[in-house]
Amino acid sequence: MNQDKLSKLTNIFGLDLRSLAVFRIGLALVVMADLFSRFRGISAHYTDQGVLPREALHSNLLGSFIALQPAPNSLLPPWYWSFNLLNGSLGFQVLLFIIAFILCLFLLVGYRTRLAVIAIWALNISLQNRNPALIFAGDDVLRAMLFWSMFLPLGCAYSIDSALNSNPKPLPKKVMNVATLAFMVQLIFIYTWSAAYKTKSDLWWPDGDAVYYSLHFDQYATEFGHFLLGFPLPILELLTFGALIFEWIGPFLILIPVRTAFFRCLAIISFILLHIGFELCFAIGVLSYLSIVNWLALLPTEIWDKAQEKISTKSRQGLTIYYDKDCGFCKKVVHGIRTLLILPGTPLLEAQSDESIYEDMLEKNSWVVVDWQENRHYKFEAIAYVVSLSPILSFLEPVLRWQPIMNGGTKFYQMIASNRKVAGNFTKPFKFRSLSVNSSFPFNFLVLTLLLLTTMWNLKGFVDQTVARNKAYRNNSKKDWILYTRNFLSRRTFQYINIIGYLTRLDQSWSIFAPAPPRDDGWHVIIGTLKNGKTVNLLDENNPISWDKPTLKQRRQRYQTIQWRVYYINLNRAIGQKLYPPFVDYLTREWNGNHSGDQQLESLEIYFMEERTVPPTEEQPVNKIKVWPQS
Repeated sequence: MNQDKLSKLTNIFGLDLRSLAVFRIGLALVVMADLFSRFRGISAHYTDQGVLPREALHSNLLGSFIALQPAPNSLLPPWYWSFNLLNGSLGFQVLLFIIAFILCLFLLVGYRTRLAVIAIWALNISLQNRNPALIFAGDDVLRAMLFWSMFLPLGCAYSIDSALNSNPKPLPKKVMNVATLAFMVQLIFIYTWSAAYKTKSDLWWPDGDAVYYSLHFDQYATEFGHFLLGFPLPILELLTFGALIFEWIGPFLILIPVRTAFFRCLAIISFILLHIGFELCFAIGVLSYLSIVNWLALLPTEIWDKAQEKISTKSRQGLTIYYDKDCGFCKKVVHGIRTLLILPGTPLLEAQSDESIYEDMLEKNSWVVVDWQENRHYKFEAIAYVVSLSPILSFLEPVLRWQPIMNGGTKFYQMIASNRKVAGNFTKPFKFRSLSVNSSFPFNFLVLTLLLLTTMWNLKGFVDQTVARNKAYRNNSKKDWILYTRNFLSRRTFQYINIIGYLTRLDQSWSIFAPAPPRDDGWHVIIGTLKNGKTVNLLDENNPISWDKPTLKQRRQRYQTIQWRVYYINLNRAIGQKLYPPFVDYLTREWNGNHSGDQQLESLEIYFMEERTVPPTEEQPVNKIKVWPQS
């Protein structure tokens, strides 16, 4: 391949290492936010004392770890696995959460980045598989992007890994291989397959009522979403058509071969605005934030180069830092400072290379920072000066120069300088390693194979659902590419291939508010009867039993996390028949654990107040349905 064609391909399918670094930082923060949300319900959702004990999830796990065969009433499909299933105690779950959080810190700062993201991906799958009743679209997106992140060089910029890069050959600005292609294709799949599912519903096309029904789904809706319901129906129809069309064509803007940077920026800005709109209208956990982070990975090189030109000043260009070559701790610290403060290109020189500098270093017992006017800075004051040049942390300079901080910082610096061997023990784990973005043929072949598997799985999910929703396919009265594709992908060979999808959780389906927005809205009322004959509200002990529709504020108080919100939604789905028995046991344990004697529960009843969304001109009915005890 000639250089001109390679350059064009890199321009279209390449990703800037700095953009990948921003994506890495955002991804780490999103995973940490997801962990924090899940940790709030750790006992209820992930232990044997919660809503789904391991025995209720699957009765026959191999080594208490993986499901190999279907089991009666099992909620865990074959080949799904989870470390969280190894032990059902609260202490074990807390330990796994702590490990995951520490790994997120590694990913955030870019330390052993690839290993960190692999471990986070595995723990994320483990957590999701432990309780399938909590999974929603945001979890699917997070799982997919973590998977492809394992193959991307996320630690090659703005990271500890890049700070300690010992490769004398400078890294390129951009990387282009099958992994970057797979990342972009996956991003396109999230939107285009979602649009494909939606086109199967008249509510999206041609009726244009999907936004109306979506905003009416109170389990997700926000106050702003309800505010939009006050707009005339033609405007809501316009929003429906606009969202559908944009999901179809918007993702492909990133592949336009002319003015690529412009169209890519247009796509990034448009999708960020789209997800800001989603976040304003719906309570959907980390989904909007994660989606925004995904698009930041596509920031073009031209944006970074222009930003670099803008912040390139004489003071930054003239900065030089000298350190003691006999001090490994010192070398690592100055490399870390240069990376943390985003001062690329700043010369880091050995003080011994300049006699005058070396004399100052010995006399001051300090590193030596030389500014663009040849002035020399030492100790903590030098730190304050270097921070003042940082394009992102310069606002800290006045704080660092505040006299009490300056005095304390100088004393701390002197203590470290006099005990560098001791301080070096803290930096021993951080080794200089060579970084490279080159990818081998086996690497590219593996990623391409996995991408083809992902494509096959998305196609399979689409045709399977299409056949399931259309009687004409099921009775063989309609034969077209949908049925032929479904029959082809149902062959035994593909069933074996599917195992890879289950193990890696590439079994994805992008069907949020698709094919149609949910219309089975409502709320639960749970009545407990005590041994003394009194009845209580088990969802809110401090308030009397109420059959009235809860306000959005009351829903937020009841569903304190997205996981609780999704769990209560799933209670009203087909999966709910399997969820109710352990849920009732959980409610009984929780109440009786906090009450004694005749205040304990004798029995309970669960009702679902079904409020099925109807067209604008019809009156909204509410049906009282008793779901427990099950008949």
